[in-house]
Amino acid sequence: MNNFCTLFDSFYLDKGLALYNSLSNTRDDFKLYIFAFDDICLDILLDLRLEKAEIISLKQFETEELLKVKKDRTKAEYCWTCTPWVIKYIFDNYGIEMCTYIDADLYFFKSPKVLLDEIHEHGDSIIITEHRFKRDKDYTKNTDTYGKYCVEFNTFRNNSSGREALNWWANRCLEWCFYKKDGNLLGDQKYLDNWTERFEGVHELQNLGGGVAPWNLDQYSLKSSNGLDIHLIEKSTGREFALIFYHFQNMRYISNDLINIKSGTKNISLKKAIYLPYLLEIEKMRLILANKYHLSFTNQKVCSSNPAIAFIQKNIMQFKCKSFSDIMKLNKFR
Repeated sequence: MNNFCTLFDSFYLDKGLALYNSLSNTRDDFKLYIFAFDDICLDILLDLRLEKAEIISLKQFETEELLKVKKDRTKAEYCWTCTPWVIKYIFDNYGIEMCTYIDADLYFFKSPKVLLDEIHEHGDSIIITEHRFKRDKDYTKNTDTYGKYCVEFNTFRNNSSGREALNWWANRCLEWCFYKKDGNLLGDQKYLDNWTERFEGVHELQNLGGGVAPWNLDQYSLKSSNGLDIHLIEKSTGREFALIFYHFQNMRYISNDLINIKSGTKNISLKKAIYLPYLLEIEKMRLILANKYHLSFTNQKVCSSNPAIAFIQKNIMQFKCKSFSDIMKLNKFR
């Protein structure tokens, strides 16, 4: 059985349920440990009785150490702070041998087994995933700002090597985990930059199908798509691969009927192949949550505690786009 964990609140409940459904669609034997970050999310998840999920409340999870820093961090910053701590909680309370943290806004198009096989083949204890920024004039700037690796699909073994890195990461996030682009740190992410030198048994994910996202999508072209069976080509090498998961980060709702997907590419066929199945799933989840639980979603998204940056994130970022075809109407999915 493959063990995964994630965390989200009611604002991300539609995405979290889409993530769970995508894992279920792979027909893998899995368990998803979901940390519910508010009471609305907890009550709904418990009521849904998801067969392959274990629901964990903040009351069960939060420690005095976490509660102490919680008051000084935004909701996003606190979630990032907790990322390594949820894995520690699972190891301490469930005793499983290996667990993979996955962001709530991931969606699996194929089984992640091929990704997890890499850690077995190399005999390593940790998987980290590169951002795979395009190697252009902005590459150094992007890696310096956001880090070489993305906290999105991170596997740890419950052994001495895995625990050493996990405990170090948890302690660092407790000390500092903020949305500040100063080139030194950024949330929970840049702490991973030197792990291949700092710790033993760290494996960089090699399969290009794991880690496709808006920040690297423009490096690929569409070879074929048939529902969730999507195959891409890396432009620079001609290398073909199947899409395993996509990170639907930074999508912004302009209104209840319009969304800016912020895909990072102008290739319409590519973005439609990847985004349309996900938007259909999201709209299904939102309809269920609205009809059964009277849950609605805000169109605003804020990460920073800086008032000026927060204002821009809340009121302006949803309108910023590099391609008009990134603006999609949602009524056709309902």
